[in-house]
Amino acid sequence: MLEFKPIELSDKPKIDECMWAENSRSADFNFANIFMWDKTFKQSVAYIGQRHVIKTEYSHAPFFAFPTGSGDLKPVVELLREYSGRKGFPLCIRGVTENNLKALNELFPGEFQCTDDRAFFDYIYSAEKLASLAGKKLHSKRNHINRFEEANDWNFEPLTVEFVPECMAMLEQWESLHTDPHDHNLISEHAAISRAFQHYVYLGLEGGILRSAEKIIGFTVGERISSDTYNIHFEKAYSDIHGAYPMINREFVRHILSIHPEIEYINREDDMGKDNLRKAKLSYYPEYLLEKHTAIWS
Repeated sequence: MLEFKPIELSDKPKIDECMWAENSRSADFNFANIFMWDKTFKQSVAYIGQRHVIKTEYSHAPFFAFPTGSGDLKPVVELLREYSGRKGFPLCIRGVTENNLKALNELFPGEFQCTDDRAFFDYIYSAEKLASLAGKKLHSKRNHINRFEEANDWNFEPLTVEFVPECMAMLEQWESLHTDPHDHNLISEHAAISRAFQHYVYLGLEGGILRSAEKIIGFTVGERISSDTYNIHFEKAYSDIHGAYPMINREFVRHILSIHPEIEYINREDDMGKDNLRKAKLSYYPEYLLEKHTAIWS
């Protein structure tokens, strides 16, 4: 019988193994993202052969992430069908990439009804283009950076644990300036960032800080998630400091390429359906959007 248990730090090695076997550019499959957002999404995990399944209680009815890993997918989906039927809710799998969808349709032709989740498409960029900002399309980004460099005495450093307290202080100041302190999304994101920093080393996270006049004015956190893709989990900067966002974006990607020369793509995650985020992410001209679907057993 299929049984789910709460997500714990001790699950990282198994989930990491499944992530590397999947070798997907999706931001949904890495342990850090799963663990950081667990307080919001109320997740649990089950291990089935060489795959794992995450069950989420975020919406009105539970749903599953795509069963990640290697080995036979069919018995895993059949177990999820049996589990869903026993619990009295429809089998719903979310975050299904095109490759995942192809696998489901080959095994269960005509059984799944699928819809696009545009708000959760991941933005995939060329790492080289983000590092160089070359070309006419990114001319405005270069201008913003030039203005930043002219106006600021700045430096970029890798984010190590000793800088975490300063980053959290900067985050609290950023929140007070930019958002409603009672906003649910803000509260959830703050909890996720705090959890990431609490377990920064164990989670294998990397990051960078941007300083001006010895004060942190931006930070960013990410990790490698596949053979050629790096996932940016968080990026914060003071928007009233002209060029701070494009500067920390560029400098961190340059840092990534210096320590991970195999990286070709940067996943900057989704826009959550927010117009301002969508505009900002599109302004960097992604190579493509990694489409995700919801698949419901019909």
